[in-house]
Amino acid sequence: MKGFMMLEEFNTVSVVARIFLAMLLGGFIGIEREKSHRPAGFRTHILVCVGACMTSLIGLFVWCEFGDVADPARIAAQVVSGIGFLGVGTILVKEHDHITGLTTAAGLWATAAIGIACGFGFYAGAATGTVVVALTSAILFKLEARGRKKNRRRTIYLEVAGTEGLNAYTDWLSAELKATKIQVMAPRTATPGNVGLEVVFPFVGNEDVAVLLQKLRANAGTVFAMESQKREG
Repeated sequence: MKGFMMLEEFNTVSVVARIFLAMLLGGFIGIEREKSHRPAGFRTHILVCVGACMTSLIGLFVWCEFGDVADPARIAAQVVSGIGFLGVGTILVKEHDHITGLTTAAGLWATAAIGIACGFGFYAGAATGTVVVALTSAILFKLEARGRKKNRRRTIYLEVAGTEGLNAYTDWLSAELKATKIQVMAPRTATPGNVGLEVVFPFVGNEDVAVLLQKLRANAGTVFAMESQKREG
């Protein structure tokens, strides 16, 4: 009982315990990110959590040394906005504005909040937050991925010869092949007179994109057809 009371107070024992707890909790979250080969992995999450914990401890130390003239939460408050700069480094904008890394960035922000909780001795909140973040990153990600697999979309790049019959061709894409989005663009092959189309098609279950490409190429209006690197859903 006495040991728990010491951990709730601000002393050397509680400072060491809080820093090591932040290291453990941050590492627990970072393991899953490391297994998923994310930009921010095991060490990064530990450093973020320990660093956030240290800001809280510094605020408490200043408050204990100088009394009410100091605000113990002022330094820690800067972590909430400052961690955003680190999160930006994990966000990548790939071809066709396809964005990745948002989950990792949000995880770093949550890990920093857990570190702050450790520093202020809010052990129950830090432990519960760690469990929730870990479950969200691991289990809910798998459920989300499974849902995307069942109902996904693919972007196909097409080229047609000229604008004559283009309306009829796009109507065929929408009516027969259930295209959900058709975007007209310059032809990638730079062939004079050709028109480029980037078309989004829905896929359900185990449908094969090769079958769709075969149907597209069988149409007399199709000059060129290939799957784009862009992924929808």
